[in-house]
Amino acid sequence: MPYEWSFGFLWRYERLFVTGVEVTLAFTIGTIFLGLVIGLLIGIGRLSPSRLLNAPLIAIIEVFRCTPLLVQIIWFYYALPVILNVQIPALVAATLVLSFYTGAFYAEIFRGGIVSIERGQWDAARALGLSRWTMMRLVILPQAVRRMVPPFVNQSITQLKNTSLVSTIAVPDLLYQGQLITADTYRPLETYTVVALIYFALLFPATMLAQAYERRLAAK
Repeated sequence: MPYEWSFGFLWRYERLFVTGVEVTLAFTIGTIFLGLVIGLLIGIGRLSPSRLLNAPLIAIIEVFRCTPLLVQIIWFYYALPVILNVQIPALVAATLVLSFYTGAFYAEIFRGGIVSIERGQWDAARALGLSRWTMMRLVILPQAVRRMVPPFVNQSITQLKNTSLVSTIAVPDLLYQGQLITADTYRPLETYTVVALIYFALLFPATMLAQAYERRLAAK
C-alpha cells in the first residue's frame, strides 16, 4: 500500500528544530570566523621564502584539505584524546576540526589573492618606503580582497553544509535533532524532508546573495 505522508506531528518538535538551527548557525558563524583567522595567519606565513616555515604550513593545509571532513571529526573526537591523554568534548572537537578545515581552504584563498597582485604594486609600495606589514595592510590586501570575496563566500556557504557532519559525534545541530525526532516517531521521511527544507531555506538565500555580489563585482 502507498505510504501515507503526515507532517502535522512535527509541530510537537518545533523547539528541537529551532535549537538545531541555532546550533548550526552558531557553528557556521563561529568556525568561519576562526577559520578566517587561521587562514590569514597560514596564508601570510606561506608567503615567506623560508622553507622551514613553509613546510609545516603546507602540511597543515594538505592534511585538512586532502582527508574527508567526516574522518577528521571522528579522529579528533576519538583518537586525539587517546594520544594527548585528555578528554575533548564533542563541541570542542567539532569546532577545532571545522575551523582548521575551512581555514586550510581560506589560507590558499588568501595566498592566491595576495600573489595575484601585480608586481608593480609591490614595487611601488617599496619605493614609498613602506614596511612589509604597512604595505600589506594599505596596498596589497585592499586590492586582493576584491579577488578573494567570491571564493570566500562560496567556501563559507559550503561550511554551513559541512556542519551537518558534527551530528556524528552527538553535537545537537539540525541533523542531530532530526535523528532524535526520527528515533522518537519512527517517521524518517517526513522528518528528514523538513530538515532538508530548512537547510535549503538557509542556503538558498545565501547562494543568491553571493551570486548577486559576484555579478556586482564583475560589473565594476
